[in-house]
Amino acid sequence: MHLVDTMAYAGERPWHGLGNKLAPGQSIEQWRHSAGMDWSIEQSDVRFVTGGPTVGAIHAFPDKKVLYRSDTKGPLAVVSKRFQVVQPGEILEFYRDLTEHAGFELETAGVLREGKKFWALARTGQSTTLKGKDEVHGFLLLATSCDGTLATTAQFTSVRVVCSNTLQIAMGDNHGAVKVPHRSAFNAEAVKQQLGVTVAPWARFVTQMKDLVACPVDPDSVDGLLRRVLVYPGQPDKAPVVNEQAVRSVRALYDGGGRGSQLASSRGTAWGLLNGVTEYVDHHRRARSDDHRREAAWFGQGAQLKKRAWNELADLVA
Repeated sequence: MHLVDTMAYAGERPWHGLGNKLAPGQSIEQWRHSAGMDWSIEQSDVRFVTGGPTVGAIHAFPDKKVLYRSDTKGPLAVVSKRFQVVQPGEILEFYRDLTEHAGFELETAGVLREGKKFWALARTGQSTTLKGKDEVHGFLLLATSCDGTLATTAQFTSVRVVCSNTLQIAMGDNHGAVKVPHRSAFNAEAVKQQLGVTVAPWARFVTQMKDLVACPVDPDSVDGLLRRVLVYPGQPDKAPVVNEQAVRSVRALYDGGGRGSQLASSRGTAWGLLNGVTEYVDHHRRARSDDHRREAAWFGQGAQLKKRAWNELADLVA
């Protein structure tokens, strides 16, 4: 089962092998068409019928509105009257000046869950190489939903070339991501100002990656650290339950089974252990499909696991 409804990409074929391939340097308008984002979200009053199965009275629900696609008329969500809609075209329009004047290049864009979520991902043009062979590139992801499951979120991410692992760039000052709740209007320029779309966040992240590469990890402490990270979501007032299968899987990836685990930057280092977790989350964690796994890795429980791993390993080098 694919969550991706439509998608366009430049460069390497994406994770599920689907989508429309575009040559580099295409216009925002071409991306909108090829990514299936050339429609808008319309809204209407919510009405319902009471009474018998054939004839009934029609009533209004004044505090809610229904959102639907302009092209297919397919329903998307029932939301509060105060809900601020972000259109698919706005997600791509966010990148117009960045691609035309700042060296960014769109990488992927598309629609999830029949239009309930949509995203675009662009290369920032920033990259680094760790220990001579381990390439990492910077990206900027912008995504939103119209069913209330995701605030409009702009976040810097990195992609490790050897294994396609993704990691949100964690700055410590929370400037790696900006979230605009749907009770507020989305202002693209304000978001860019908050992000500080410059080389500064990437430069700080490179320093943090190099610190992880330079930090050896005691082999006897690995399982304990993973058990603090790889826990099932549980109740706030109960002790976390460790996912022992995940611990074994990540340990095997870290000990040599993972892609890039034999590179000098990874062997026995905090960077290698972090990538064991990210590879597990991005490529091996149990999910109904690759699309479900990627959605969780970007926005859901997978992203939370990667953040916990980052925090634990950042403490080692603090």
